[in-house]
Amino acid sequence: MLETTSVPSDRYGAAAPPLDASPGSSDDRARRETVTLDGIRRPVADELEAFRDYFREAMRSDVSLLDKVTRYVLKQKGKRIRPLLVLLAAKSCGRVRETSYRAAALVEILHTATLVHDDVVDEADERRGAFSINALWGNKISVLLGDFLLSEGLLLSLDHGDYDVLHALSDAIRRMSEGELLQIEKSRLLDIDEETYFRIISDKTASLIGACTRAGALSASGDEREADRMHEAGEKLGLAFQIRDDLFDFDPESAAGKPLGLDVQEKKMTLPLIHALSRADRSERRRILKIVGKDDKDREDLRAVATFAEERDGLTYARERMHTLADEARQLFADFPPTQARDALLDLTQFVVQRER
Repeated sequence: MLETTSVPSDRYGAAAPPLDASPGSSDDRARRETVTLDGIRRPVADELEAFRDYFREAMRSDVSLLDKVTRYVLKQKGKRIRPLLVLLAAKSCGRVRETSYRAAALVEILHTATLVHDDVVDEADERRGAFSINALWGNKISVLLGDFLLSEGLLLSLDHGDYDVLHALSDAIRRMSEGELLQIEKSRLLDIDEETYFRIISDKTASLIGACTRAGALSASGDEREADRMHEAGEKLGLAFQIRDDLFDFDPESAAGKPLGLDVQEKKMTLPLIHALSRADRSERRRILKIVGKDDKDREDLRAVATFAEERDGLTYARERMHTLADEARQLFADFPPTQARDALLDLTQFVVQRER
């Protein structure tokens, strides 16, 4: 399980060492036993408990149907990485305040709303191994639930005057929508180069991670320079997170619960494939793009694409970019005063890239 997956831990002074152990190596396996996600949560364990109560209260509704659906959402046990980031960033910049709890709740409410809407768009029947809202209650209620959550999140901040936090999260939601639309546009044409790929994942994934760390910093100190540094670190962490997720698509042995070739099946062009295609000759590139463009791909098609990406160094290149981004995030986090919360952020940069799910 994720909570027991281990990654290496170090305690740093002014600077943090690079993530140079490759996943799967004997050194990496030995070092990974020293850090768990539970350990990363420990510096804000009490605050996370308080957040859960705050989040449950924020999700409550007097409309019985809506309350029933939101209670179902609350029962789904996610990793809660985003509120964790808010609280760790806040504690690294001072202390967790009431504003920090509201920021963490806003992040999780908005994130939940986007997931509910995503499941409608993707016609997904499951979310985290459980039935999705649209599978149980239909698309209409799912869309209305997402709208309710978005309005609740906005009001939570507006009612308390948390305008800087609201601005950070609203900008992230805008970017997430733009990134999703850009990916749809480019995927139809199978026309995504590396620059476009990074723009897409920066908007779709990294924007919200960066908003989490920025919101945490703003809630603690209100210092714009600290918030800018936290935001940059969070964005780089988010990019590394997404590349790791994309790598799962090419690993039949991964414990991620992600089927081999799911992105390829959906005609999504990710970094391993994009780089491999850039190294292929015209005929090979045409052959692979023809497979990716098929509506119905069998397992042999998916294996052919995975083998191609590996043989053309797409996986190696993606891992290198992932580790470079994680190193950059770590160095930015390391600039903050040494505290248990700051150290947990450093550990999280390792956990993100070496996780197995």
